Amino acid sequence: MASETTETYESYKEFWPYYVAMHSRAATRWVHLTGTLTGLAISVYGLARGRKRYAAALPLIGYGTAWPAHFFIEKNNPASFGHPAWSLRGDAQMIRMMLAGRDAELAEIAAKWLAENR
Repeated sequence: MASETTETYESYKEFWPYYVAMHSRAATRWVHLTGTLTGLAISVYGLARGRKRYAAALPLIGYGTAWPAHFFIEKNNPASFGHPAWSLRGDAQMIRMMLAGRDAELAEIAAKWLAENR
């Protein structure tokens, strides 16, 4: 696998296929989606109830589920280690695509990047 955290990119557009490739397995993408949406739901619930500390659920649950998926399912390092802002944007884009039923498109983007960069 490519050296994940040493990759350099000039733009988010250039980074995006790499980000998706670091999530090449459907299980990794679904763990991300589940963790992020669960963290978001708990955060929103807590904030709606006036419990500001619940806002911490989004990063804690989101990253707390996503990072182990990289280590145990993908066998790579999270892209957020080297590109935190673009990774957050990529996660949101990936989840939007999954919710829109475009997971197969993500698999194609990942396969293409991996074939070109291995």
